[in-house]
Order: sequence, then C-alpha cells, then structure tokens
Amino acid sequence: MTPHVYDARQCQLGEGPLWHPARQQLFWFDIIGRKLLTRSARGADEWPFDEAVSAAGWIDDMTLLIASATGLWRFNLQDGSRSIVTPLEGTNPVTRSNDGRADPWGGFWIGTMGCNAEPGAGAIYRLYQGQLRKLFADITISNAICFAPDRSYAYFADTSTGKVMRVPLDRSGWPAGPPVVFIDLTKDSLNPDGAVVDQEGNIWMAQWGAGRVAAYTPDGVFQQAVEVPAAHATCPAFGGAALTTLVITTARQGIPDNRLEQENAHGMTFAAEGVARGLPEPRVIL
Repeated sequence: MTPHVYDARQCQLGEGPLWHPARQQLFWFDIIGRKLLTRSARGADEWPFDEAVSAAGWIDDMTLLIASATGLWRFNLQDGSRSIVTPLEGTNPVTRSNDGRADPWGGFWIGTMGCNAEPGAGAIYRLYQGQLRKLFADITISNAICFAPDRSYAYFADTSTGKVMRVPLDRSGWPAGPPVVFIDLTKDSLNPDGAVVDQEGNIWMAQWGAGRVAAYTPDGVFQQAVEVPAAHATCPAFGGAALTTLVITTARQGIPDNRLEQENAHGMTFAAEGVARGLPEPRVIL
C-alpha cells in the first residue's frame, strides 16, 4: 500500500486529524505552528491561534471542540470565533494539550504533556456531561487515545513507556478498572503515537520515528503496516465517503536540518486508499 500526498503543507508537528462526518471534510493541526488546517472539495484553508492547539471533536456542522494549551473551546468554522468550554491546566505554564478523541458516549478524552516532555507532567482527562475529570496522572507524552467499537475498552499510551494500555469501561464510558498493558513495543524499540480503531476493532497506530502506521488486531497482534516517506508519523484517521482512506499526519520536529533540506516530505499529510474501513467519529455532546 503506497500512500500519496494528501496535503503538501509541511507541519512542524502535524497532529490530531479529524474527519468530520457531516461536512465530509478533514481537519488537523500543526501544534508547534499553532494552527488548524483543513482540506475539502473547496480547497485548503487554515486558522492561526495564539497558543498550541492539538486535537478536536465535532459538535455540529459549524462547530468544533478544540483542545488548546489552556482549555477546551467551541470553535466556529464560519467566522473563526471561539468560546471557552472549560479550562485545561490553564494555570500550568509547563503543559499543553496533546492527543484527544471523542468517545462513543459523546464525551471527549484529552491528554496533556509537558511542553518539553517533562517526565510525568501530563495527564489524561475526560469531558462528559459538562464536567472535566482527570482519569490518569503522571503521563509524560499522552497518545493513542481510541475506543473499541463495542464500547468495552479505551486505549491510550504514554509514549515514553513504549506501551499501549487498555482500560475497561462502564456503561457510561468511565474507567471500570485499572489499565493493563495491551501492546508492549519496547522490545521493538517503537514509540506509540496517535491511534484510531477501524470497524473490525483493529488499532491503527502511528509510530514516531518509524515512518509508519501499524495495525494490531483486537488481541494486540501485529497485522500490517503502512509506511510513509517521513520519519515521524504522528496520527491516523479514517476519512472519505466510505471511510476507507487512511489519512496520516507527520512532523518535521526532531529531523536534522540537513535532512530536511534533502527530504521535503517530512511534515506533509498522506493518505492510503482501501487499507480498512473506519468508523464515523462520534459527535461531542456538551
């Protein structure tokens, strides 16, 4: 499966791709560049922000929920205005938001991390029914937040540990037990980054530094990988009318300057067709 360039704009730290099922439109972020990007049938566009932004869910046709360094915000796609939903470690200058995804109940899970990956500075939270609750603390680099199609489990990773965790969920989507190691990538020296689950329950996980998105079965067994011509794959999403296009964001961060001069694919966004069929991203209910 050879991916093609979906969008040639070079992000310093591309992240958080979201296929809006109602708009049939892809959104993603450049965290370091402090902007939200999009591409649709009408072309490409982007919105600048005054702080780091990293992840989103969709509220309605014209409104996204956006995670920033200081809060979760309603963002109006028509006029670019935003209003605060809830602060997110807004008084802590050390941290910023990172990986996040809507859950099947209409909640939103969002992870934080130190701006310089300070050990244990971050956490993972859930916004649900108007309340933001901390779920897991002492996270260095929050990543791989996604959910089993049958609502039985949530997955997440602290990239610094090299391990993907699985936690059982109750009927309202709250953790119903302690997280356990689901996939241990340490033996292969792989770094889990963003992830998404397809309709069969397979987890498609970007692996920082490996230039690929790897698929694992619901039992945690490696299945296949899609390689991209950029060292740092950061996060996948399923998009397109049939949700059979795997979109992959990448980063230029951490690539030596001499390599960036010779290889211009780092930071671009890629797409691979027909690798699997995804699920529509749930609507965030505030």
